Amino acid sequence: MNHTDFGEGLTLLDERLFQVTWLTNVGYIYDRLTISEVGSFHHPMKDGWGLTSDGENLFGSDGSSTIYYFDPLTFKEKRRVTVKYDGFDVSYLNELEYINGEVWANVWQSDCIVRISPKDGKVLGWIILHKLRKSLLSSGYKKIDVLNGIAWDAEKGRLFVTGKLWPKLYQIKLHPLRQQSINNLLNIHQLCRLTS
Repeated sequence: MNHTDFGEGLTLLDERLFQVTWLTNVGYIYDRLTISEVGSFHHPMKDGWGLTSDGENLFGSDGSSTIYYFDPLTFKEKRRVTVKYDGFDVSYLNELEYINGEVWANVWQSDCIVRISPKDGKVLGWIILHKLRKSLLSSGYKKIDVLNGIAWDAEKGRLFVTGKLWPKLYQIKLHPLRQQSINNLLNIHQLCRLTS
């Protein structure tokens, strides 16, 4: 990668790693074993934030409410969907991960991960991780930044999350919220930065 580029979303597809860069529509391709650069590409997004794959397509985000689908050989856009929840755009889509037929995206500057149908952009659910960040802050980690990392180990069914300047990578297990917990949370529109 060029030393002036800021590397963002990275995903593995077959034997190649694909990476997009922030503030540009340039991406790079690396050999998965040697991590040596083997090519570059231009993608259809305004700039690169997140990137993932379903094994056939690349899915990208540019900080908007749009998920872009593009071909990993030609890098031409196949289609795009706008992610909406309750009539509101889900903007600031950042880090992406493909998990069990869904695209998961963290919502930048929030404690939210949104589960998205890759077919139509419909929101399938929310993962709220405010307690994880609050726990770090109360433990003395005052310089942590945003939640910004999702990783899925499909072979072992393990989910990992982290954030910018976080001291640890966390393996988490998801549990449905009880009604009392839901009532105690802020309005999902505020908590997850939804815009009309």
